[in-house]
Amino acid sequence: MFDKVLVANRGEIAVRVMRACAELGVDTVAVYSDADKHGGHVQYADEAYNVGPARAADSYLDGEAVVEAARAAGADAIHPGYGFLAENADFAARVEAADGITWIGPASDAMERLGEKTHARRVMDDADVPIVPGTTEPVTEVEAVTDFGDEHGYPVAIKAEGGGGGRGMKVVESAEEAAEALESAKREGEAYFSNDSVYLERYLETPRHVEVQIVADAGEEGEGPADTSDVVHLGERDCSLQRRHQKVIEEGPSPALSDELRERIGEAARRGVAAADYTNAGTVEFLVEEDVDRDPAEPLGPDTPFYFLEVNTRIQVEHTVTEELTGIDIVKQQLRVASGEGLSVSQDDVGLEGHAIEFRINAENAAKEFQPANEGRLDTYDPPGGIGVRVDDALRQGDELVTDYDSMIAKLIVWAGDREECLARSKRALAEYDLEGVVTIVPFHRLMLDDERFVAGTHTTKYLDEELDRELVAEAQEKWGTESSAGDDGDEEVTEREFTVEVNGKRFDVELEERGAPAIPTPASGGSGAGGRKQRPPQATSDDGGDDGVDVAEGGEAIAAEMQGTILSVDVAEGDEVAAGDVVCVLEAMKMENDVVAERGGTVASVHVGEGDSVDMDDVLVVLE
Repeated sequence: MFDKVLVANRGEIAVRVMRACAELGVDTVAVYSDADKHGGHVQYADEAYNVGPARAADSYLDGEAVVEAARAAGADAIHPGYGFLAENADFAARVEAADGITWIGPASDAMERLGEKTHARRVMDDADVPIVPGTTEPVTEVEAVTDFGDEHGYPVAIKAEGGGGGRGMKVVESAEEAAEALESAKREGEAYFSNDSVYLERYLETPRHVEVQIVADAGEEGEGPADTSDVVHLGERDCSLQRRHQKVIEEGPSPALSDELRERIGEAARRGVAAADYTNAGTVEFLVEEDVDRDPAEPLGPDTPFYFLEVNTRIQVEHTVTEELTGIDIVKQQLRVASGEGLSVSQDDVGLEGHAIEFRINAENAAKEFQPANEGRLDTYDPPGGIGVRVDDALRQGDELVTDYDSMIAKLIVWAGDREECLARSKRALAEYDLEGVVTIVPFHRLMLDDERFVAGTHTTKYLDEELDRELVAEAQEKWGTESSAGDDGDEEVTEREFTVEVNGKRFDVELEERGAPAIPTPASGGSGAGGRKQRPPQATSDDGGDDGVDVAEGGEAIAAEMQGTILSVDVAEGDEVAAGDVVCVLEAMKMENDVVAERGGTVASVHVGEGDSVDMDDVLVVLE
């Protein structure tokens, strides 16, 4: 087993991995950005290293900085968690090439094979795993989309090669939509995955999202499973309750599958993983065709069509559901496989007991299209407890919400002897969740536990987007919701003091914050103060607040961001004429493209953002006159 593991992540998943390490007697190392210097994962770890400023690209996504932190700490392994660099095959290869450091995850070449969706489809097809009718090679021309639609019928799904979770996927309802959808999917693929290759699939009208958790040994040769005997499936999770292809509630076992269908899907996952020479933990995702007219008491039979969707080459947010059902610590199995000890379980050891549901406790307002909070402090934070209740988190009462990354505060996982009891226990646990100062989707979860379709288990991935009454969501937010409080008092002086200290011959840089004290004068540096990093342009203002402001002429329009996100494209330049309703830029937020449009129109006086810039709510993007 390893001596010291660096966790290349933050928040609850970093703490989750560190807890498994602690139980195995393994020391842990945290990495953190400037925004996370007080983060829960930093406090939990045995030691911690700063890897850069708040911007993820300059910190958590800086593979070189992460590996250097591992070297400095003397870590002999790196666990990526999920998100950030977890599915980056180049980063995995960098770690594999680093002397004395082991990558806790699948081999980089297996990640690359399965990360390219057309390649993954070929692997699965060869392993006799059903795949959705579609292309096995990338498409570049709009004629390929329309020809596919003519042959297989509309709608058609255009998907990015490196995509997942709805990113880089566009649905084409007719030939007229093909050109715009193709361009948009390619743009998202390039922006998120540095790969604009896309492929086509038949778009299923009534799908359920069912995924199989697997863990795979490296085999006697250490190069991947010799056959399916080295691959163990830990049952399935049903993730059909989604918004814009993003999972909201996950549960297991699926309330829709018969035992025979469950076994067919599980064995298909084992075959596919073995054929791909895949090791460590992963998830094989499938789409299962739901019969919308079936009796909820009659599960889908063994002949129900199901199709391979993708492999997630990492541990997933919802791995906790499987752990509650099987009693198997998946992170510990990851550590065992990576260290060479091998799996401690076989397929015959696996049994599913009871029912489990995971609720993502996100800092979002479901009544406002799940808009993420852009500030807040946990004035009250008292999570639920009792039998069958688990909470994975990294925040504590009084903590400020860090909005530079994802919106997740915690995960609530509820287990019970059967689904009916689990739903009742979930109601109790969510009602006990005392959380004030930050808006969350707890009210939405409470609404779902009384929703007829969800309780019956007949919902599909389209239910939330196409059928749920939005008024009910607003009423739930009004009844049970909280609002985000302001963060620290902006008028309070905060002085940061930096010291270098030496303890037992080892030097440490120490930062102290003193609130309410006057700032310490420092000599002018004569530079930009940005350490050579690119700074954002000045923000527009309608007053004369200083030389750094940009005035908005009387009668002009300052077009601001309605939410936090990343600029995917800027569609105007200074001097352009725009009309009301014209798109001036495209903003990615909540993993979806959002067109930013002019309300009144005019001439572009100035543009204050560029492609790839991160923006906060109310930041001015474009000024018209």
